[in-house]
This record gives sequence, C-alpha cells and structure tokens, in this order.
Amino acid sequence: MTGSGVGTVERIHVASGTGGEPESREAVEAVADRGLRGDRYFDGDGIYNEQADLEPSDVTFIAAEALAAAAEEYGVDLDAGAHRRNVTTRGVALDELIGERFRVGEAVVEGTGHCEPCGYMADLAEQADAATALDGRGGLDARIVESGTIAVGDEIVR
Repeated sequence: MTGSGVGTVERIHVASGTGGEPESREAVEAVADRGLRGDRYFDGDGIYNEQADLEPSDVTFIAAEALAAAAEEYGVDLDAGAHRRNVTTRGVALDELIGERFRVGEAVVEGTGHCEPCGYMADLAEQADAATALDGRGGLDARIVESGTIAVGDEIVR
C-alpha cells in the first residue's frame, strides 16, 4: 500500500441469510478471515458456504459506475443492494486491485478475484437481465487481512 487514495465507499450492504434482503449500513465491522459482522458469510449462511468446491469471499465490492452503466445499457436497477455485493465504491478501478492489498477505512483487504454475476443474484433481484448487465463488471472478491471498521465515506487507499 503506497498511501494514495483511489476511491471512496459509497454504500454498504449486508444480508443476514441466504436469499436474505440486503440491509443498508452506515458502518460495519470487518473481521479478518471471517467477513462482515452481520452478513450471511460471516455466519456461514451464504449460498457459497453450502458448496464445498467454492470458497466464499470475506467481502465483495462493486463500482457505482458499473451499476450506473448496467442501468443505462440494460434498464436494470440494482442500487438498493440487489447486486448482492457488500461495498459499493466510487472512483476506483476494482480490477486493478486483484492481487493487491489495500485499506478500506480501518480494515486492510486483499483482492482475490472477479466477483462474477450469477443467475441466483438475478433471480433474487427479480430482473432477468441483471447477470448480463453486470457481465465483466460484477465487482471484486476480497479477503480481510486486518480487522477494522468500514464506513460510508471512507477512503480506499492502495
């Protein structure tokens, strides 16, 4: 991490169980190698916890710019957390954070890969084109390396 800000946290969402309704938060506790307190994956209740061949992410990110493009190009509205990602960012190229450690608020995370959109998310969002609209811009999977609070308005620093 070089200490240069690359973006900000615009929104935070957690869902308490598989298929649970996303809940907006102003701040959340990020726990190393566990997830976001109050989220389904923290509690071992996410859909990927149920599939032995898939490793769930501690935290997921999506760019507000990707959501705006999905809305403009496909008429898909995923703003209120229907995208099933935890942290909505602004002003950061999430693809560039794969394999990188970066600070989000008080927490340090490491980008582990693309967070590909799936049909399950589209079904929950009740928008058939949602997965297609986010194809190639579905966000970032990440592992929490150092625990800390993440809050709306926090800077994302490389």
